[in-house]
Amino acid sequence: MRIFFVNLFEAAVSKTRAQVNRRVNIIKNQIVHRPHSPMLQTKTYWWTNVIISPSPQWKTLLLIATFSYLFTTYAYATSTFNEVKNSYKKSDAVLLDRHGRIIHELRVDEKGRRLEWISLKDISPSLIKAVIHSEDKRFYDHYGVDWRATMVAIFESLITTNNRGASTITMQLASILDKELKPKESRRTLSQKWKQIRAAWDIEHTWSKDEILEAYLNLVTFRGELQGISSASRGLFNKEPSGLNEPESLILASLIRSPNAQLRDVIKRACILTSSIKSQTPCENITSIAEKKLSGPYSIRPRIAIAPHVARELLQKEEAIVVSTLDADIQRFATEVLKYQLGLLKNQNVHDGAVLVVENKTGHILAYVGNSGLSSSARYVDGVRARRQAGSTLKPFLYELAIEKRLLTAASVLDDSPLDISTPVGLYIPQNYDNEFKGLVSVRTALSASLNVPAVRTLMLVGVEPFVNRLKELGFESLNESGDYYGYSLALGSADVSLYELVNTYRTLANDGKWSELRLTFDKNTNEKQVLEKDATFIISDILSDRESRSATFGFENPLSTRFWTAVKTGTSKDMRDNWCIGYSQKYTVGVWVGNFTGEPMWNVTGITGAAPIWLELMNYLHRSYPSIPPQPPLGVVTRKIEFDHHIESEKDEWFIEGTQPSSIELNTIHVNPHIIYPSERTIIALDPDIPERHHLIFFEAKASNTTFQWLLNNKKIGTSSKRVSWKPKKGKYVLSIVDKQNRIIDSVEFEVR
Repeated sequence: MRIFFVNLFEAAVSKTRAQVNRRVNIIKNQIVHRPHSPMLQTKTYWWTNVIISPSPQWKTLLLIATFSYLFTTYAYATSTFNEVKNSYKKSDAVLLDRHGRIIHELRVDEKGRRLEWISLKDISPSLIKAVIHSEDKRFYDHYGVDWRATMVAIFESLITTNNRGASTITMQLASILDKELKPKESRRTLSQKWKQIRAAWDIEHTWSKDEILEAYLNLVTFRGELQGISSASRGLFNKEPSGLNEPESLILASLIRSPNAQLRDVIKRACILTSSIKSQTPCENITSIAEKKLSGPYSIRPRIAIAPHVARELLQKEEAIVVSTLDADIQRFATEVLKYQLGLLKNQNVHDGAVLVVENKTGHILAYVGNSGLSSSARYVDGVRARRQAGSTLKPFLYELAIEKRLLTAASVLDDSPLDISTPVGLYIPQNYDNEFKGLVSVRTALSASLNVPAVRTLMLVGVEPFVNRLKELGFESLNESGDYYGYSLALGSADVSLYELVNTYRTLANDGKWSELRLTFDKNTNEKQVLEKDATFIISDILSDRESRSATFGFENPLSTRFWTAVKTGTSKDMRDNWCIGYSQKYTVGVWVGNFTGEPMWNVTGITGAAPIWLELMNYLHRSYPSIPPQPPLGVVTRKIEFDHHIESEKDEWFIEGTQPSSIELNTIHVNPHIIYPSERTIIALDPDIPERHHLIFFEAKASNTTFQWLLNNKKIGTSSKRVSWKPKKGKYVLSIVDKQNRIIDSVEFEVR
């Protein structure tokens, strides 16, 4: 029955008699094909004749009767105001710090721009006045439907070609809440219109007027993708809705009826509205503001954005709010210190940097600064995750492995002198940073003063492949090649690593050799594993905290010296392209990188002058209220007083793993196990056919102390306790070893003769 009346009404508002006739035929066909009573058929004939009649009075009566019938036969399930407000989702997700403070806003929904829900009391009164006057003058006088405006609109549609709207604010809100009520083409069908009216009536019965107006202003589209008064106000005028003045309010109110209207049409409508509400605002002012704000693209600046890289990693469309492990105060301080230091280094061609601060015990990341922001050469590059040459930052883990394997102690003496190493691709000649050599030095001095040649000698002793495997255990995922690929330059940091990886490996030192993943959220459980030996780790931490030993290279007064206990290491890559400073206290590990994302070299910038000042500022800030105390020595280490022969270094108390300490307090020899210098691992020796076979001779060389050892070639003895031994080569593959008195292998290499 309702379908019948709907079709009659649509016929009544048709613009031409031909349209009416076609509509009547549709009605008759519906009656023929559907069972109806004779009374209904009689009524159909009467109503259709009335419709075709030229009398406008009869049409009016028909419309009122049809309207009344439909209005009482449609039921609408109305959501409450709180349900609508609670279901509202912003297009921006919010990142919170560990204390619940907002630290970043990031857009995650590309379909529309919606900001936070704004209470009616926080919206400018001038905007409320302009919107009501523009969209629904009798808003506070009706119950969802403005019958006076509806009748005027109906009559105008019958006698003119103008289509005047009569939707109240409540009716518009109903169509926003129910997608079924939105126009399917250019206009709503009559059925949709009646449903919209009934929905508006139901809303008025359950909502207050202020709730209706508040929801409407938060949900209506103002321009383009700007939905709601908050996004419109900030996007177009860069201010909160409470701060909108009258000209701005008039422009926004004029946009509601046609959000994508041409600029001239918006200005015209706003000027008419100005006159309608008897405003004193000149039309020239509105024109000037509209041309300035509506002509170009709009921009919504986030109110806070201090953790962009973490936000992009954690914020997803499904989660509007995410709590991170970051600390807003530390994040903000780290950002400002980085910007300040980079400003000082700008004239030395330094433009980029990154900072990472973590809590040792939990692995929680407290500050994650991927770059310096607007001043960076590439503000979207994440310097924390970017891979760069490690420089000297890998040395502590090399020495830890040597001490762990009982190949060295902190008191072992290494030779810091010129070194030429034969490799399959030629000679490798490592140099110290200052191109000077210190001669004989202890392992403690070699590490804390960051000497290069002793580190290469240690890698020759440990082996490249075992060191690569250890670094992989420590989480360096980028090291996916074999030891041959890196060679002995790995001791000096030729591999590419990230600040993220480095900080976590130093945190492993701070945690007595226990490794676990870093965390940005509280809901992630990580497995802990013992990677480094606790005793060896303690000795490395003690060396890295030794201000006196460090002075051999850096002097006593430098940014690595803190008033509380810390262990720290710097690193500079080839050609001064990367500068690192990584260190830890009792509670925190802090890592800093400075350089250029473009890969350009810096100008005369070292770890002390580049990254270290930032590291020092952060450590002082973190420990401004409480100290950092040195770690307690584990049961597996002992201390002994050491005197070096020939006054190589001053007398000192040194830590040793139980069983590796010397029996005498005086060291008369270089305390390092012998190791093979030539041939290097996997060397290929090619015999020259032009040289007579009787003149072919190869010399095997070893670096040795007074320790007794023997040379073995494929497990056959070829010499005893000699630094050099000759051998007549024959084609084949060989294993060359040196063994101690107990026949234990001290060092071993493989080579081939072709």
